[in-house]
Amino acid sequence: MSLSTAGRPQVRKSLRTALSHDVTNGLSVALGLLLISGGVHLWLDAAAAASAATGVIVASPPDRAAPRRGKLRQLLPAALLSLPLFFAVQMLHTMPGRLGLLLVPASFLAFLAMAWGKRGIPIAIALMLAMVFSMATRPPSGLGEALARTGHMALGSALYVVYATLMNLVLNARYRTQYMADLLLSMAGLMRAQARQFRARDESSDVREVDAPALGAMLRAQAALADQLQSTRDLVFESPRTPYRQRLAGMLMTVLEMRDHLLASELDLETLRSHPRHGAQLAAMRSVLEAMAGDVEALADALLQMRRPATIADRRQQLAAIPADADETAAFGGPSPGQLARGLANRLAHLNDETVRLARLARGEEAPDLAVVRAHWQVFVSPTEWSIRPFLALWRWDAPPLRHAIRAALALATGYVIAVLMPWGSHDYWILLTIVVVLRGSLAQTLERRNQRVAGTLVGSLFAVALLATHPGPVELLLAMTAAQAFAHGFAVRKYTLTAVAATVLGLVQAHQLYAGAAPTFALGERIADTLIGAALAWAFCYVLPSWERTQIPALVRRTVAAQARHARLSLSLGQLHALETAPELEWRLARREAFDALSALVQATQRSLSEPRAVQPPLEPLERLQAHSYQLLAQLSSVKSMLVLRHDRLTPSQVQGPLERAARRIDEAIGPRPAGAPERAEPADAPDAAPAASLSSGPVPLPDPFDQDISPWLLRRLDLAAGIAMQIKADVAQILRDPAMLPAGPSQQPRSA
Repeated sequence: MSLSTAGRPQVRKSLRTALSHDVTNGLSVALGLLLISGGVHLWLDAAAAASAATGVIVASPPDRAAPRRGKLRQLLPAALLSLPLFFAVQMLHTMPGRLGLLLVPASFLAFLAMAWGKRGIPIAIALMLAMVFSMATRPPSGLGEALARTGHMALGSALYVVYATLMNLVLNARYRTQYMADLLLSMAGLMRAQARQFRARDESSDVREVDAPALGAMLRAQAALADQLQSTRDLVFESPRTPYRQRLAGMLMTVLEMRDHLLASELDLETLRSHPRHGAQLAAMRSVLEAMAGDVEALADALLQMRRPATIADRRQQLAAIPADADETAAFGGPSPGQLARGLANRLAHLNDETVRLARLARGEEAPDLAVVRAHWQVFVSPTEWSIRPFLALWRWDAPPLRHAIRAALALATGYVIAVLMPWGSHDYWILLTIVVVLRGSLAQTLERRNQRVAGTLVGSLFAVALLATHPGPVELLLAMTAAQAFAHGFAVRKYTLTAVAATVLGLVQAHQLYAGAAPTFALGERIADTLIGAALAWAFCYVLPSWERTQIPALVRRTVAAQARHARLSLSLGQLHALETAPELEWRLARREAFDALSALVQATQRSLSEPRAVQPPLEPLERLQAHSYQLLAQLSSVKSMLVLRHDRLTPSQVQGPLERAARRIDEAIGPRPAGAPERAEPADAPDAAPAASLSSGPVPLPDPFDQDISPWLLRRLDLAAGIAMQIKADVAQILRDPAMLPAGPSQQPRSA
């Protein structure tokens, strides 16, 4: 393989990153810093420009690619709340004791912003940056200088809020396209991960690599996709009124259908992999699935590069040509492996249809059907208003945001005391800054940030030393800060180590400008020591008032089971739908989103718990089983849904209506909400692991070819399996909530399946 050929995948990956919405947003933030700081420098002076740059840096953390509505509300809290903190630190600059008494409660209140989740984290960081950069200045000579600095900082913040709001409007169309392209790349990655499982067990010696961890990897990939889907919905579904927006919204709806078909392709795959004679069929399907993934990647690249996408080949006939071995039924005792292979190929054929449709939508050759989204797009996107409810819900001793705020305040108090006592006390802000960026709500996130922060600071400090040693002028410093801001903001999500390098350069150069009259360089050893001290404190305080994941698991389990039950109930009533405008269609789509989101939250919490001490970990085995069974139930219902919606003309209504109702009732009895006052039913711990209850059909029914005959028997089989999985979910939940490792839940919160 030539060097150029070997480098192509890495080149494509780098190009996709460079054209992503994160980098575009980072460049937009950096341009704002350049224009505002440079403009203030030309208008006033270098000192005013340095304070204005602080205002820009403080106001910028909440500035991410976002919908047009609510953008101003997203930016204002950080800009407004940071001003009094900046001024208060200025006034207490020469009084370390009083300054410490301000920093500790202010840090506590700042970290309470994390109660608002992803929207609150940038605000907490912005407030801490305001105090840290205020500490980095020379002590003011009096009230007048403190007011002047605060006024210049307010000017920078105000100008940046206006600039960021306008730039978000200008870049809105590009952001929509970039988010859609990123989603397509994630979907293609999920398709490739699924394709790797399409191999017989003895096909190669490395099949173990996709055997045991395959389900866990798929669950994590699905969880990441669910999180990314909501961010994409927020942008793409907002006001889909123009033809271009409608095309993107139609593509997003198609991706949702692709996810369902890909999920359904899990069905019967494990059974087929255990039959070596079907290796050729699996290889053929794997080849088609990998080709479809390549088509989706090419479509994403075309969107990022603003090219007209190419057409996508229709591979339905190729899948339909995969043969079934008719001589296996008697030996297998039910659907033969050949029939299962045909069924799997048929599900991939539906994935192929959606992939072809995706390209046609992107090329403008097919009109999107967006009746539900046009009428109800507001219910699919995240709210933009700030509600007081998260703050009111904080005041429980076991509330993770409250415990994290206390933990952070104590860590910063300790760091401040150490910083004041250190010989180089003039750099006390750097220890605090390290604690702010490293300390996270969970041990897993803190450990990851600790290592990346230390490595990034070491490299960034070397860059800063080299830069300041050249005695650069104001223009050179401003350009260096602009470049550092672009990297720090643009790679915060994608590669935090690079962000840590750039943020170190940005912070040190900004502190150098704020501290007028300081030496042109600083001691590298002191900066590294500050970083190590701050990272060690952040790590140590993870164990103070910890919020172990097991305290959140019961609520996540209940949410997951409730979402699964509601999704099952609505999925099995799809045969009653007649038009996309009807309320049941909207209700089902929202239920499907909640089912995936709830399972995603449970998977992520379980994954984070792996970094916690073994003594406080939740019961991992039953949690993994619950996740697997929930994933399988979603797969079964996805298959049922595709039959009811896409192939209803090949169903016999009189044959499936009764089983649909009975399956819905059986699933609801297993995992649905318990009526008020209904007694708990004792269940043997191993009962649901046995064979499922009586079949929903009247007896064994021969399974026809799924490509060209009545598919009612296949639907009945899916309903039987779904009902059995619901019983297994019930057993999983009971075992999890009875486990001694779990903290007891209140009696009013106990689910029926407990």
